Amino acid sequence: MDRFYEMQIFVTVAQEDGFAAAARRLGISPPTVTRAIASIEQRLGTQLLTRTTRSLHLSEAGQRYLEDCRRILSELEEAEVAAAGSHGVPSGSLTLTAPMLFGELYVAPVLVEYMNQYPAVRLNALLVDRLVNMAEEGVDVAVRIGHLPEGVYKAVKVGQVRQVVCAAPGYLQRHGRPRHPAELETANVVLSSASTLLSDWQFVHQGSAIHVRPTPQLVVTDNKAAINVARLGWGVTRVLSYQVASLLASGELEVLLADFEPPALPIHVVYPQNHQVSAKVRTFVDFLASHLAQHPLLHTAPIERR
Repeated sequence: MDRFYEMQIFVTVAQEDGFAAAARRLGISPPTVTRAIASIEQRLGTQLLTRTTRSLHLSEAGQRYLEDCRRILSELEEAEVAAAGSHGVPSGSLTLTAPMLFGELYVAPVLVEYMNQYPAVRLNALLVDRLVNMAEEGVDVAVRIGHLPEGVYKAVKVGQVRQVVCAAPGYLQRHGRPRHPAELETANVVLSSASTLLSDWQFVHQGSAIHVRPTPQLVVTDNKAAINVARLGWGVTRVLSYQVASLLASGELEVLLADFEPPALPIHVVYPQNHQVSAKVRTFVDFLASHLAQHPLLHTAPIERR
């Protein structure tokens, strides 16, 4: 069996968490999948998968091999497109990731427009509130909110968002409006466990940093749920400004302690620093960055590329 095809089978088994599911996805028989994995393990002299009657797990060697397979297969696809003389035509599969609510509000509409313009590209959007390892999970493009480590990615800055503390008018009428961040320590606080703003609330006043560690009485697993609880008037929450823009505009929520806000967080569209950027990645990055940079709620500055 061709080694590249074996790699494709192995990657599919890892993605589907099972031999039978991988066989169905590839349209081949389960014994063919079993033989392919056995052939790879025999050739490498190591076990890649730990199999039980109920589950399948990658070994440490299997995890490293999976990352290499994804990279090799992606490079092979791009090489074939280039050799065919169509490197300038976006095609093939592209995986992107973005924070969940940001993806729903701002990225999803752009995907529709992009697919209409480039129908040969297949998109997989991973919208999750966690930092996705692009190399390990085969991600081509990511939206990152916050400061980036130096030299890891190529990046296009498309805007910035504020870290805001907010509450409903009804809550403020009952409990009063806090005048200093320290007053939040006794407030009713609701937070999402998915938020990076959970434990340490940072503020700035007259050039000095202020750190507040509120004890939330209610913790939920979703940013939208935390925002909804605050909207209903139960308590205070801290989120990013884009997440509550519509509720602030309607007056259902109000920003608190604006004079103490830390500097805004940048928004970047990032992609790996490969020597040759494929047409699908290049066009998608430009398309997404252009649309996000024009969005008024993202407080954008002129696009900066590095």
